[in-house]
Amino acid sequence: MFDLLADNLIARLSLLMLLFVAVAAGVWSLFNLLSARTQARQRLSAGAFNMEDVVRTGTLRTDTVEGAWAKLVGAVEKTGVSLSDTKDQELRRRLISAGFNSPLAPRIYTLLRLSLVILLPVLVLFYHYLSADPPGLLGLYLQAMGAALAGLYVPALFVRAKADRRQQELVNGFPDALDLLLVCVEAGLGLEAGFNRVGKEMMDSHPLIAEQLGTVVLELRAGRSREDALRRMADRAEVDEIRAFATLLIQSTKLGSSIGQTLRIYAAEMREKRRMRAEEKAHRLPVLLSVPLVACMLPVMIGVLMLPAFIRVIRSILPAMGGAS
Repeated sequence: MFDLLADNLIARLSLLMLLFVAVAAGVWSLFNLLSARTQARQRLSAGAFNMEDVVRTGTLRTDTVEGAWAKLVGAVEKTGVSLSDTKDQELRRRLISAGFNSPLAPRIYTLLRLSLVILLPVLVLFYHYLSADPPGLLGLYLQAMGAALAGLYVPALFVRAKADRRQQELVNGFPDALDLLLVCVEAGLGLEAGFNRVGKEMMDSHPLIAEQLGTVVLELRAGRSREDALRRMADRAEVDEIRAFATLLIQSTKLGSSIGQTLRIYAAEMREKRRMRAEEKAHRLPVLLSVPLVACMLPVMIGVLMLPAFIRVIRSILPAMGGAS
């Protein structure tokens, strides 16, 4: 590999270009993060934010990026390549659970998969073309096939991992949201006003919870029924606790029971579940620690204990055996 970089000018230029792109992407991501935090501080200092600010996370920069993706998708579809998946609703549901709420997200996802399926094998072939010792035809075919499979399945794994991480964050932050909502309801606020207040309070600590509650508030203000808005929130989150919470509120509203009492019981149950999850992780630690203990520490300990005995055997028994012979 290093001999190839030392002898080939194209390989060195390609490596320098990749390093430049990586550094530029890192600087751009850091600039976006600092810009978003600066804007959040300005809104908090001004005191002028509402639930529309909680839900609307896009800026002019993100709108420009989405417009560029829309133009790219439109240009590809004009060539006759269809980017609509046969399981579009299932794909859209998975992307929404991962945080990709744009209507163009399924087509962009399909475009990225197609691009990776074509681009990764081409990069493998180009690398071996520049290599001084390329593999045989069978090895080249297997490597290109592996690159194509990676391009096909890596985006799906990324979406699944991002969705699982979002669901874990929702599960961890939902008991705190229930406690705040219970306080708001017992203080005399309605359910919509309670969602609004809790969403504002949890913007910094649990932004995903604030986003979910803010979307519910906007849908209720737009005229959607409470049952429909709560069910849509459960479908977006895809978390069993939030789905059960939505069902519980819907049944309490239909039966006319006290929402405050319902929230108090369910909040205590959620806190108990969170405590049980923490205890379960704590009880798993000894089992997880046994793997590095057996694989790394146990051979060293056996060697330390057996080495003196082995040295004594060599010093005492071997000379005696030599004298006897």
